[in-house]
Amino acid sequence: MEETKTYSWKQLLMVSSLIFGMFFGSGNLIFPVHLGQMAGSNWISAGVGFAISGALFPLLAILAVVVTKSDGLYDLAKPVGKWYAALFLILVHLTIGPFFGTPRTAATAFEMAAKPFLPEKYDSLGMFLFSALFFLLAYFLTVHPTRLVKYVGKYLNSLFLALLAIIFVVSLFQPMGNLNQSAADSYQTNALTNGVLEGYNTVDAVALLALSVTFVHAVRDLGFKDKKVTELTAKAGSLSVALEVMIYFGLVLLGAMSLNKMSLSENGGTALSQITNFYLGNFGASFLGVMVTLGVFTTAMGLVVSFAQDFHKLFPKVSYMTWLRLTTFVSFVVANAGLDNIIQWSLPVLMLLYPLSLALILLSLTAKFFQKTPFVYQVTMLFAAVPAVLDMLANSPALVSQQRVVASMLEFYHHHVPFAALGLGWMVPTLLGYAGSLLFYYAYRLSGYKQEANELPEE
Repeated sequence: MEETKTYSWKQLLMVSSLIFGMFFGSGNLIFPVHLGQMAGSNWISAGVGFAISGALFPLLAILAVVVTKSDGLYDLAKPVGKWYAALFLILVHLTIGPFFGTPRTAATAFEMAAKPFLPEKYDSLGMFLFSALFFLLAYFLTVHPTRLVKYVGKYLNSLFLALLAIIFVVSLFQPMGNLNQSAADSYQTNALTNGVLEGYNTVDAVALLALSVTFVHAVRDLGFKDKKVTELTAKAGSLSVALEVMIYFGLVLLGAMSLNKMSLSENGGTALSQITNFYLGNFGASFLGVMVTLGVFTTAMGLVVSFAQDFHKLFPKVSYMTWLRLTTFVSFVVANAGLDNIIQWSLPVLMLLYPLSLALILLSLTAKFFQKTPFVYQVTMLFAAVPAVLDMLANSPALVSQQRVVASMLEFYHHHVPFAALGLGWMVPTLLGYAGSLLFYYAYRLSGYKQEANELPEE
């Protein structure tokens, strides 16, 4: 019987490797290093903040999907309303998929694996050819989704971890200097909160709301059901996140120490390239290129599959293969805009999606306490959405954020809502909306009405 079947360490490690390989990609490499350079002597506080949003939140996203037994992102968000679930699914998948997340994998790989070897005049042509090969190979390996565990967990991921470990070992015996370098202005007093916001750029908490169902399917393919699926996925997710936290702090530490030997870089890709070349000399560029390409390629595979699966469910008249080809092609086109543009364009969208995603995670993890009542979902999401939209506007281009009406709203928002000036203004309103709707739910249950609390009107 399913209840008596136990899983082995080998199965646990295999699923952990799949989870890690799916979401540890380009941003997980470049952003912690740059964070370390920005934070300087405050690297610990900044690293903790980054670990919260870049590791803890993703783990909670995995647990939210597993605990609710959701069959995808649409199913997870459906208690808010079918229209919202469909819209949220589309926004999330476009963000982690062909508009930002997937193209960023190829753009990062090119910046660190191919660009250093090309004359500057061939950058555009090189990016075109590199991204074409990158996505053609990703498409080939994901035509049959059942091969994901084999390709990601068994081969690519183990090579990536081995390559990354070499840099950490070498840096341990040959540190670049002390950790007393001054922090950048924004990190001198707000290192923790800036670390949290920097972790947004990994997009992991948002991405795993969509990708976690792939992990659940992989566990079910091993012959487990119900409680064992929850248990194995939760443990595997915890192991992969623990490994991720260790890597994060290693990268942040490398970035902080690098200030003794080099100046502050424009981005984490440049910083990581400089650090690797410092330790490995002429071999460094080639080594780094292989490491990054392996890491981001596994992520790209997971993203294109997840996009095609969920959009086929939402729009079944369009075949899975059509969606797979479409997301691969659009990702290829966007990747050619370049890494800097992709990162810049994604910031306003992430400031919108992260509060909504975290509110959904909170609701999903505690849904059993209010029987998934739509009213609680809707009120909480409304209280999260308003500050999320304002945060999006605040991080939009000047053409939008400096409009008179918008600027006035943002000034009021930043002065009167706790943590709004730090970019975390969604926290207090979301918790108030959640607590208030939960109190109303229990008051309704105790009021003596015959109608059940979970039958509260949805609109």
